[in-house]
Amino acid sequence: MVSGQSQSEKEKEKEKEKAIDDWLPITSSRNAKWWYSAFHNVTAMVGAGVLSLPYAMSELGWGPGIAVMVISWIVTLYTLWQMVEMHEMVPGKRFDRYHELGQYAFGEKLGLYIVVPQQLIVEVGVCIVYMVTGGRSLKKFHDVVCSDCKQIKLTFFIMIFASVHFVLSQLPNFNSISGISLAAAVMSFSYSTIAWVASVDKGKQEHVEYGYKSDTQERTVMRFLAALGDVAFAYAGHNVVLEIQATIPSTPEKPSKKPMWKGVIVAYIVVALCYFPVAFVGYWAFGNGVEDNILVSLSRPHWLIAMANMMVVVHVIGSYQIYAMPVLDMMETVLVKRLRFPPGLTLRLITRSAYVAFTMFVGITFPFFGGLLSFFGGFAFAPTTYFLPCIMWLAIYKPRRFSLSWITNWICIILGVLLMILAPIGALRDIIGNIIDKQYKFYQ
Repeated sequence: MVSGQSQSEKEKEKEKEKAIDDWLPITSSRNAKWWYSAFHNVTAMVGAGVLSLPYAMSELGWGPGIAVMVISWIVTLYTLWQMVEMHEMVPGKRFDRYHELGQYAFGEKLGLYIVVPQQLIVEVGVCIVYMVTGGRSLKKFHDVVCSDCKQIKLTFFIMIFASVHFVLSQLPNFNSISGISLAAAVMSFSYSTIAWVASVDKGKQEHVEYGYKSDTQERTVMRFLAALGDVAFAYAGHNVVLEIQATIPSTPEKPSKKPMWKGVIVAYIVVALCYFPVAFVGYWAFGNGVEDNILVSLSRPHWLIAMANMMVVVHVIGSYQIYAMPVLDMMETVLVKRLRFPPGLTLRLITRSAYVAFTMFVGITFPFFGGLLSFFGGFAFAPTTYFLPCIMWLAIYKPRRFSLSWITNWICIILGVLLMILAPIGALRDIIGNIIDKQYKFYQ
């Protein structure tokens, strides 16, 4: 009698767990197609930072610049493949979230402590930066279209941009934002194409120079390191990869890794078509005189620049939602599973609106947050993208010492650790310089 009772209690508990999982954003819908993963990955990977790649190239120079761009592309594609493979490496189980894979590799508690803080820094940080980027692009669009109008503060444009997210953040899961994500992916490809085609059209400028423009060797080195970080962090979509793969259906005969990998390959081809032409053609046309946003260097024709800025806005709307979804999932998991709040519309409305309001407030207060993120992000972007997947792979699969897999992983780990140490040094130098020059202004 007792055992029968405990059996039925266990079944009830299981049903309750399943009902919660069916409600949570990451695990609620598992009917995505392979092309969903393609445009989710493009939207997550191609940030508005692509427009600053020619500037990063001007700090790196032709040789190191091309090397860093190509090596980063290869290394991050490899670590992305590892994550796609590890999603279902335990038969009958799926690691739907980055921290679940971390817990399997490093242990229940240690896995959480290693992965969650880094993932949150990246995702929340990116959401704040995109709030500012969205606001700035709206402001640029307004200023280009209506140059005689009264100047409006950046703060108000960030508020306008955030108002969209108060509505969109209520969409329950990844599949429900796939339309927005597709529009964002198309836009990112479009404004990248505008940037490099307009550069080709403008042609190589007169008296163009390709040398380092800093007057002292120390400044050249610091800017080189900062640029290293800018290029490396352009490939930071890994933080949402497992969460995207969780939306794809899976059976023993047809595991989710096949359609997911197909989507990743398409996404990486698009990434290459966006990044390489913009970086190399932009640098070729303007040399070391290029602005930190290539659209500023291409100040004409006005209508094209206005259109490109509007495309950035649409893309950043999609990117914000992609990066916000795992954070919202974490928040809702804690509230429902730990604090026993009843899952429902009211809980979702309050938590998601609070998250959007928080990112908006920080973006308005620190409109220079992007500069800070290259410092803090250095400690989180590099591990989660470049070498944490390799460490997990070594911990779980234990490849034979000095085998190809072992050597490849250790090369990636060494490159990633170097990046994690060197990039924030350059970024910190930039931050200190900006503080001394009083460049940072709150509530612009």
